[in-house]
Amino acid sequence: MGDMVDTSEFRNGLKIEVDNEPFEIVYFQHVKPGKGSAFVRTKIRSLLSGRMLEPTFKSGDKFVRADVEEKEMQFLYVQNDDFYFMDAKTYDQTFLSKEQLGEARNFLKENLTVYIVFYKGKPVGVTPPNTVELRVAKCDPGVRGDTVSGAQKPASLETGYTVSVPLFINEGDIVRIDTRTGEYLTRVATA
Repeated sequence: MGDMVDTSEFRNGLKIEVDNEPFEIVYFQHVKPGKGSAFVRTKIRSLLSGRMLEPTFKSGDKFVRADVEEKEMQFLYVQNDDFYFMDAKTYDQTFLSKEQLGEARNFLKENLTVYIVFYKGKPVGVTPPNTVELRVAKCDPGVRGDTVSGAQKPASLETGYTVSVPLFINEGDIVRIDTRTGEYLTRVATA
């Protein structure tokens, strides 16, 4: 039996096992009603399938901490639907499928350093950095002077991901994207 945690130790990003499957806590809320016993409302994401669940646990429930390890690796390339990564220290290579990557695949560019999550020795997911800088591959030309309205336009990035950006962004600009929300943060460089 692995390391145990109870509901008082819940925090976002904690990885626990539920029904012998590893999950990451995405959101939790301790609730103490006027009557009855306290409970914890959660949103958890499966590290194997990516599916989201919203179970409620009794306060004090105990869980096995998931046997996960995160290794810093570098994204190399895509072949078919497999994304290849390399450990910069050992030069070991591993790959993840498009499904295992989920939304994170929208932010991967060559040589980007990410954390690969291993569950019982097998790669199951990836944690990209909180922000990435990507080049705008395609967008409508900006309209000069139309910056006050806060209007947005779609822009296709070098990874194929489409994000809403302010009107002053042009093709070739480099923008910073928040990988947790998928939203535009700021322009880093102009074309």
